[in-house]
Amino acid sequence: MKTLKNIILFTATLMMISCNNDEKVLEVEVFETSASGNKLTKLTEFENSDEKVSIKLIPEQEFQTITGFGGAFTESSAYLLNKLSKENRKKIIDGYFSKEGAHYSLTRTHMNSCDFSLSNYSYTPVEDDKELEHFNIEEDKDDLIPFIKEALEASTDGFKIFGSPWTAAPWMKDNNNWVGGKLLPEYYDTWALFFSKYADAYKAEGIDIWGFTVENEPLGNGNNWESMHYTPDEMTDFVQNYLGPKLEADGKGHLKILGYDQNREHLKEWVDSQYKNEETSKYFDGTAIHWYASTFEVFPEELQYAHNKAPNKLLIQSEACVDAEIPVWEDDAWYWKKEATDWGWDWAPEEDKYLHPKYAPVNRYARDIIGCMNNWVDGWVDWNMVLDTKGGPNWFKNWCIAPVIVNPDEDQVYFTPLYYTMAHFSKFIRPGAKVIGLENSDDKLMATAAINPDGSTAVVLFNESKTPKTINLSLKDKNVDIQISGQAIQTILISSS
Repeated sequence: MKTLKNIILFTATLMMISCNNDEKVLEVEVFETSASGNKLTKLTEFENSDEKVSIKLIPEQEFQTITGFGGAFTESSAYLLNKLSKENRKKIIDGYFSKEGAHYSLTRTHMNSCDFSLSNYSYTPVEDDKELEHFNIEEDKDDLIPFIKEALEASTDGFKIFGSPWTAAPWMKDNNNWVGGKLLPEYYDTWALFFSKYADAYKAEGIDIWGFTVENEPLGNGNNWESMHYTPDEMTDFVQNYLGPKLEADGKGHLKILGYDQNREHLKEWVDSQYKNEETSKYFDGTAIHWYASTFEVFPEELQYAHNKAPNKLLIQSEACVDAEIPVWEDDAWYWKKEATDWGWDWAPEEDKYLHPKYAPVNRYARDIIGCMNNWVDGWVDWNMVLDTKGGPNWFKNWCIAPVIVNPDEDQVYFTPLYYTMAHFSKFIRPGAKVIGLENSDDKLMATAAINPDGSTAVVLFNESKTPKTINLSLKDKNVDIQISGQAIQTILISSS
């Protein structure tokens, strides 16, 4: 089987010739990232392959409106950027946020410390300070805040940012510890005030917070790093009677509140609590989810259930990464191979082991994002944007992989294939895009599509097999034939004209 020839890139849009001369030609631009070496490469020449696939776009079938795609600002990432040269720092920030780069549109950050911090810290260091008179964000001013502000400068359209607390300060909790335990009822008002003060403090720095998740991983993380536990009803009570009313009273009712913020396998019981009735639903703007129950299984039934429970609420994937792995440096091929494991490979209960197979990192991202888009998820946020060659820094030594890896001692930067995989969505599917229906003749080729606010249509394909496929893409009375490489992710952009 022939592979794609080396392509000479052109800046002009290619008008391709349809194999059906009776139909009009669909004008498209094609960008591909592949195991064979393409990195958001614009393709203009194709060869026919033996495997033929028909994809018909159905724009009259409209689903969710996209909130955005992006990653998280963490102290670890910001600390590493501070250690790089100005040129490499700018290269990374532009790579993520400029229109020429990945053009991230939805981001997250941690409130107080998390595992991807250098140490434990809180914005409320003085014990029993119920009115939070000593609240301050000094810890963020030398790393996180400059990172966010430079990202805003690099971004043409700006981006949304939501904050997530891993824990309240130990003095507010029943176990007086950074890890585990619950918020004491006597501090519910104080903790609601914390969110309001955080929004004010960041606004004073020129950063408008879009919203919050109530608690990162309220089911806990095995008592390893910062955490604070809620049951579904406890979180609903806090939002309904404390956080929502406080933000509303302080003129911040526009800030989004996302419930849950953990793995999809338990999603049903959380949305059942949040959306039990009109009163419990009032202050929840949506639900946040993670993928760590399985980076192989999308959990479509749970996602469909959450949407059907509250069709007008947001459903945002708020964190994902290849965890329990040390990054592989400058070896693109590794990111396409089924060698990576996750936490569950070693630690999941025996009955759940099948959910944690060895699986290629690129495949995890591409499959999950497409699967999420095809099951009502409107936003997808990666975890750390930048980590070092050890997979940190992380005070708990919870090593993970980020799309961009750096060696600060040598001032070196490596954009992994995960970066380009994310960009296939964030760069071409913009906030306000409407996911549309499609018919796909090949159940082994993953596909999703959305119409952008400017009228352009983005189709994202993922070919997990090693065999190239010829795609006949049709929209209304127009069609075009293109080819996708084996082991490739491809974005096809259809102009609005």
